[in-house]
Amino acid sequence: MEKKQTFERAVLKIALPVTLQSLLQSSFSVIDQVMIGRLGSGSIAGIGLGGKFASLYSVVLAAVASAAGIMISQYFGRKDEKSAGRSFLLNLALSVALAAGFFLLCIVFPEHIMAVYTKEEGTKELAASYLRILAVSFLPMAVSSMLTTMLRCMEAAAFPLYASIFALVWNTGLNYLLIFGKWGFPRMGVAGAALASVIAQLISCIVIFLFFLHNKKKRGMKLLVCQENKTDHCQEISEQGVERHPSGRAGEFRRQYLEILCPLLVCEFLWSLGENVYTAIYGNIGTDACAAMTMTIPVQTIVIGALSGLAQASGILIGKSLGAEKFGQAYEESKKLMKYGLAASVMLSLALTAVSPFYVKIYCVEPQVQEITRRLLLAIAVIAPVKVLNMILGGGILRSGGKTKYAMWIDLTGTWIFGVPLGILAAFVWKLPVAPVYFILSLEECVRLGISFVIFRKKIWMESIQ
Repeated sequence: MEKKQTFERAVLKIALPVTLQSLLQSSFSVIDQVMIGRLGSGSIAGIGLGGKFASLYSVVLAAVASAAGIMISQYFGRKDEKSAGRSFLLNLALSVALAAGFFLLCIVFPEHIMAVYTKEEGTKELAASYLRILAVSFLPMAVSSMLTTMLRCMEAAAFPLYASIFALVWNTGLNYLLIFGKWGFPRMGVAGAALASVIAQLISCIVIFLFFLHNKKKRGMKLLVCQENKTDHCQEISEQGVERHPSGRAGEFRRQYLEILCPLLVCEFLWSLGENVYTAIYGNIGTDACAAMTMTIPVQTIVIGALSGLAQASGILIGKSLGAEKFGQAYEESKKLMKYGLAASVMLSLALTAVSPFYVKIYCVEPQVQEITRRLLLAIAVIAPVKVLNMILGGGILRSGGKTKYAMWIDLTGTWIFGVPLGILAAFVWKLPVAPVYFILSLEECVRLGISFVIFRKKIWMESIQ
């Protein structure tokens, strides 16, 4: 009983802060959209297009953070803090390098980049100016992402939550001041929105870094910087200075790291591309369909965000059990986590079904758009438990053993062999309304879940990283 309660506490310790952080970010982003929406259609389009390219950086950064989380959680499970620190610094270095590359692109070629997205000169100029300023946030975003991953693996997920609350409040306040020129600040419009984001990211990075230093000192943790020369070695950074430790495993470490990271990069990029195809399918059905789908985005974000913490906790906790080579325990804990996710998602689906008639009336749109939105929300409610189980199983548990190629092939099969073709058939051949189209293409979630269960039961994903 005590062991079970310890596991439950560990789940809540990670899942609850991550969930609250996700929900807070969702709510503040809605506020930001409302404020930016007052700038006019040209400014909205400019910010949207600039953010679209920036999201490519976010996707790549998320893949690196995911690889970092897999390795660090396993090393902590094995009580190998030296390797955990080495993995953290390696991923931090890669993230900083990616940030520098994207930053240079956005500073030197913003107009060329935005020319790919739009031919309208006014919109292109706004988007380019927004992207040029926003690019400054890439470096602090990279550092924050890696520090957040490390803190979550330390089961200190509350610290990034506190930093996010602080930064999000600043971002919203600065948006109000800089976009509209309030309280003596200049009216900067689109540039003000970008500058507010940069300042908020800097604040978040500083606060998370201070939390990290506090937690590192509390644990007495040391970090490793791996170097390579004729006598391959690692330098251990500690409060007392630098010590050398021989190591002949650098080549194996890099090989294993690339085997984890590369499938994640492919998976995240092609998944993001698939989501853009889905958006194009909905957009081509008609204006009412596009408007209705847009109205469901806040609800989808909240429903998925409410259980994103459980998916994060799954990857970290199962990774620790695998790292300690407690394979039976990892398997049983995985089943518990899926049961928790299923129960919570069914309750959320029932709540969504109940509130959907009232939610659609918030928007001042035509009655037919409200009805389309209500039907979409019902379809979302039906498919939500499957989505959540995929998040926990495919996005957390199966990845935790480092065999990310399984997750890559599962996602690619679901999205590109089933989801995209089914969506095209439903929308353009069968010419169905948007709600059935959404439901039919979302059946790819069922395909992914079926494949994931087969792999899960075979236990071929269970591996301890050496």
